[in-house]
Amino acid sequence: MADLKRDMAILAASGRDWADRTKRLGARVPDLDILSQGLVARESGGWRITVKGRTVLEFMGAPPAADQAIETVPTLDAPLSQPPERASRRRERRERRRKVRERARADASHSA
Repeated sequence: MADLKRDMAILAASGRDWADRTKRLGARVPDLDILSQGLVARESGGWRITVKGRTVLEFMGAPPAADQAIETVPTLDAPLSQPPERASRRRERRERRRKVRERARADASHSA
């Protein structure tokens, strides 16, 4: 619960920047419907993002190609892939960020 409160406080304090960013991300996949498109799955105790959902998130978060207008984004039925080396670098960055967050949480719990 503490993590959720902290995350919500960050979002609430983000203001206009957060709203603008989510609008930009949403524009990359205009017909997004996470439930009917199978991007999340209901499990006991909550929701789980599916492989297809992770693929869509990575696509939405990737910088658009200079020659690719937002209007030309493929539909969710089309494969959304990245070159293997790019996907690998993204995974490594995510893992490093996750470790930094875990260390920060551990440090915060020890100092509290």
